[in-house]
Amino acid sequence: MPSDSYSRELAVYRRLAEHGVVKVLSHNVPQIVDADDSLLVLEMTIVQPPFLLDFGGADLDYRVDFPPEIIEEWHEEKREEFGANWPAVQRVLAKMESMGIYIRDIHPGNIKFGDEDD
Repeated sequence: MPSDSYSRELAVYRRLAEHGVVKVLSHNVPQIVDADDSLLVLEMTIVQPPFLLDFGGADLDYRVDFPPEIIEEWHEEKREEFGANWPAVQRVLAKMESMGIYIRDIHPGNIKFGDEDD
């Protein structure tokens, strides 16, 4: 039985493929090449920054409902992590949400802008 994380990530990559997505705004998105449910392995292309990846914590077609204080705390944490790039991250997330993909696990390692944000 596939893990929840594997199943979610595979479903997101399939959704992205259905929409023909290779970039979200200026961020490269890996393309799924193959998947093996018995090994819980996804094979995907390699991308260079700027990129968007790691969808194991994403949800399709619904947003998890958190209390307002948790949401505000999360936003503050992400504003600090991304600094001046936070507005661009919000635009990337909004674009993903327009496809029914809700990403919760974001950090500068999986939404990368380039060498300047190392």
